[in-house]
Amino acid sequence: MSQLMIVSMLIFFGLSVPVAVSIGLASLAGVGAAGLPWLVVAQQLFAALDKYPLVAIPFFILAGNLMEAGGISERMVEFAKSVVGGIQGGLACTCVLTCMIFAAVAGSSVATTFAVGAILIPAMVRHGYPAPFAASLQASAAELGVIIPPSIPMILFAVSTDTSTGELFIAGVMPGILIGVALMFYVWLYAKRNNLGKRDGEGRLPLWPAFKNAWLALLMPVIILGGIYGGVFTPTEASVVAVMYAVFVGKFIYRRLTFKQLSDTLHKSVVSTAVIMFVIANAGIFSFLLNRAGIPDALGVWLAQIFDTKLTFLMGVNAALFVIGMFIETSASIVVLAPLLLPVALKFGVEPVHFGIIMVVNLALGMITPPFGVNLFAACAVAKLPLERLIKPLIPFVGVVIVCLIVITYWPGLSLGLRDLVYAK
Repeated sequence: MSQLMIVSMLIFFGLSVPVAVSIGLASLAGVGAAGLPWLVVAQQLFAALDKYPLVAIPFFILAGNLMEAGGISERMVEFAKSVVGGIQGGLACTCVLTCMIFAAVAGSSVATTFAVGAILIPAMVRHGYPAPFAASLQASAAELGVIIPPSIPMILFAVSTDTSTGELFIAGVMPGILIGVALMFYVWLYAKRNNLGKRDGEGRLPLWPAFKNAWLALLMPVIILGGIYGGVFTPTEASVVAVMYAVFVGKFIYRRLTFKQLSDTLHKSVVSTAVIMFVIANAGIFSFLLNRAGIPDALGVWLAQIFDTKLTFLMGVNAALFVIGMFIETSASIVVLAPLLLPVALKFGVEPVHFGIIMVVNLALGMITPPFGVNLFAACAVAKLPLERLIKPLIPFVGVVIVCLIVITYWPGLSLGLRDLVYAK
């Protein structure tokens, strides 16, 4: 049964059938092969979605879209530019820093790409940066949207493995900062080497006026993350607070959010949510059948025979996830693979939260690698460039993130230190 499911899923992938549909059809084949009653399909579809933390997903998506429509993202850009825009390559560094700030609310890399890229890709091109470089940078920096909390993939990992969402969120802070700083260091070197960005500081506001102009926007991540770790509300409740705050500031303070924009934003958010939920529901059936067939235990035995140490296991898992992430959407990869791989990781002594961060960071690379990198397509749409023009300038960014992934993988304290401090472990 399991062989039939996996083979049929791969065939559907090869035929360019959408990921969620491929998983669902493979699951139906598995149900038929196992001779189970078809009622199981409905039960598992419902069970996969009947999880309270999933409520946060549509609200974080909506919050990110509202930030773009309500002018909040623009003020974040101006503040970030006032902080790092004065150095050579400052506009490129502004792109990374803005993505880091935006990520602390949105939870979505695609939303980050559109919201920040629509402002900064044209600005970088006007300042002489090659358009493919600007688009590649935006796509790469936007992956911080799923690493710096709140993060939709982290919520999916938590739901799939019964891991604490709050602990995953706090564990993602330092890895996100590491990747952000590494990207800024690279673009600074790039600007120096190619004599770019010498006039990036022109027109930027001084730090204090920029802060006064953006303090309400900057207060948003403080309220969300501070509320979560201050015990005021749960991560799920925080998503609702983010939406209410974005509506209030965008509509009544900045006066940028019209009722027409609100309607369009709701529509866009519903579509994005439906796509993710459809993946989760179908993956729920798939995971149920694999567990019923004893695949996690068999996989654990097999991997234990191949890898004899924690170091080699993590190396092998990272290599496999990198390849998988290139072809399968991040959400689908997490909800299918996390329940299979985490029990094996535990046998090798890998801490669950640390393993979750490794999975999220690794699979986030799939968002910026061809052929199915969603951030690449979003950046191409903003920059009006064909995908093939982004490949060459993208390679160094992928390399930077891979180096950071290695550090994150083999230095657990980077992820767990802040978690242990906050949760007193």
